[in-house]
Amino acid sequence: MRTLLTLAIALIGAAAAPAAPAQALAYTVDPAHTRVHWEVKHFGTSTQRGRFAAVDARIVLDRAQRRGELSVTIDTRVVDSGVPALDSMLRGASFLAAEQHPQAWFVASSLEFDGDRLVGARGEFTLRGVSRPLHLRALRFACREDAGREVCGGDFEAEFRRSDHGITFGLPFVGDAVRLTIQVEAAPAGASPA
Repeated sequence: MRTLLTLAIALIGAAAAPAAPAQALAYTVDPAHTRVHWEVKHFGTSTQRGRFAAVDARIVLDRAQRRGELSVTIDTRVVDSGVPALDSMLRGASFLAAEQHPQAWFVASSLEFDGDRLVGARGEFTLRGVSRPLHLRALRFACREDAGREVCGGDFEAEFRRSDHGITFGLPFVGDAVRLTIQVEAAPAGASPA
C-alpha cells in the first residue's frame, strides 16, 4: 500500500511539474529548394531579373519561444541573369566586385512573429564589404511532415538600394532599388534525407 501511495504521489507530482521548455532546433537548408532571386528596373521599361546559384544558410528556430537566428551566405561569383555577357559585367568592379568580395551575407538574430506565424526577420546585409540594416518579410512560412521528418520553408522578400553599397554604375537608367525574393526549405540538422 505504501509503495502504491508513493507511486501515486510521484505521478501526481510529475503531472503537475512544468513541461520541459521547448528547445531551439538547428536546420539544414536543402540546396535544391533554396534560391535567392533579384530584380531591378531597366531603363524605366522592363525589369531585369536573375539569381544567385550558390546560397548557404544556417537557421536556428524555436517556434515555441518565437525566436531564432538566421544567417545566409551568397556566393557573388555565381550570379545568373540568363545573359553570360551581363553576368560577367555584374561580377565586375562596377557592380558586385566579386573578385574582391566573393560573398554577401545576411545575418539576423531577431525573428518576428504574429502569434505563432513567422512574419519576418530583421538583420544586417553586407554587400561589397558595406553593411546596412535589412528587413526580410515572410510572404508565407509553414512546416510539414515529409518522409518521416519535418520540413519548414517559405518565401521571403526584401528591398535595398544598391547605391548604399557603393554600386552606382548605370544610375539613374538602371534602378537603384533592388528587390530580393528568397525561397527556402530546410529540415532539422541530422534528419535523414527524404
